[in-house]
Amino acid sequence: MTGKLHGKVAAVTGAASGIGLASVEAMLELGARVVMIDRDAEALEHAKQRLGSKVEVLEIDLLDPLACAAMVNRIDALVGQVDIFHANAGTYVGGDLVDADTTAIDRMMNLNVNVVMKNVHDVLPQMIERGAGDIIVTSSLAAHYPTPWEPVYAASKWAIDCFVQTVRRQVFKHGIRVGAISPGPVASALIADWPAEKLEEAKREGSLLEPAEVAEVIAFMLTRPRHMTIRDVVMMPTNFDL
Repeated sequence: MTGKLHGKVAAVTGAASGIGLASVEAMLELGARVVMIDRDAEALEHAKQRLGSKVEVLEIDLLDPLACAAMVNRIDALVGQVDIFHANAGTYVGGDLVDADTTAIDRMMNLNVNVVMKNVHDVLPQMIERGAGDIIVTSSLAAHYPTPWEPVYAASKWAIDCFVQTVRRQVFKHGIRVGAISPGPVASALIADWPAEKLEEAKREGSLLEPAEVAEVIAFMLTRPRHMTIRDVVMMPTNFDL
């Protein structure tokens, strides 16, 4: 697939680690120029030094409404346009609802749902004007199964899965493809607050995915012929249900 994204400009949120960073690396390998967006300035700079001149970085706290609203203009100032937008930034709240901190709930719903909607809203006009574009949203297996150990997180991903499917129906007439990648547990910072024994058990049993494995599927979605949209990919470790 090398070179299939040559000449394309991509922007990835939550790009400094995990699925976001792996997505950046996969798109670079396919020839794209990539804008990495994250609030972790140090991690962004480290990534830029490692990945080279085809990477641009933007330090943005997407939970800051003014900074979020300025994102597309800042991208345009760097690279001129966005052909591919990967809305990947997100956070996690798990456990019993009664034990959850309501401030954390607000933050997670804002980042996982509202920010995604606002970012997609802001990148759409230029894609509509050009008559082409790709939008990928990082969802979750939790969007497809009512996981009882993470009702707040699952609710955010159910919402975003609905958003992806409905927006796709609005914009496909403009040559824009919209899809979601819905992985099961991924070895990333998102599950850092899992109970230690659960994390070790998952690693031992092979019931975790690697970020690069998710990115490989994102690359597949982006390199299909334009007449084909991969709307939703659900992927999970084979041993997930053990």
